[in-house]
Amino acid sequence: MSDVIYVTEEGLHRLREELDILRNVERPSISRQIAEARDKGDLSENAEYSAAKEAQGMLEMKISKMEDIVARSRIIDESKIDTFSVRILNKVKIMNRSNNSVMEYQLVPESEANFKIGKIAVSSPIAQGLIGKKVGDVVQIKVPSGIIPFEIIAISI
Repeated sequence: MSDVIYVTEEGLHRLREELDILRNVERPSISRQIAEARDKGDLSENAEYSAAKEAQGMLEMKISKMEDIVARSRIIDESKIDTFSVRILNKVKIMNRSNNSVMEYQLVPESEANFKIGKIAVSSPIAQGLIGKKVGDVVQIKVPSGIIPFEIIAISI
């Protein structure tokens, strides 16, 4: 995978912190578990040893994946984001034309998406339907429950 992953400065900071915890806290902890299990004798019938080795393999895979993500990450220059049309990191206020409900979402990189706080992944169907559109545009977005017309009410940073 050589695709660039766009993140905010805050998002990259969180990724690096998580990677640091995996390397400096989780890895030594699993090493201790393996050593303790090894001290208990016969490794061929030692379930603790097998479980600890499996956990180590999973952790190393997660560390490797996180290192790859951090290496491919590029920080989005927030100063160059405008509000003329919908782009990544914009906050977009939209109205569902079917039921007149108003929602506000911020379009963020996938690694920073959190629907509970109104941050949706730029690759989501709603975000894909909004990208490049302007205030006043009505877009038809296909969601699992069907096609919903949304009107863009406001775009902000």
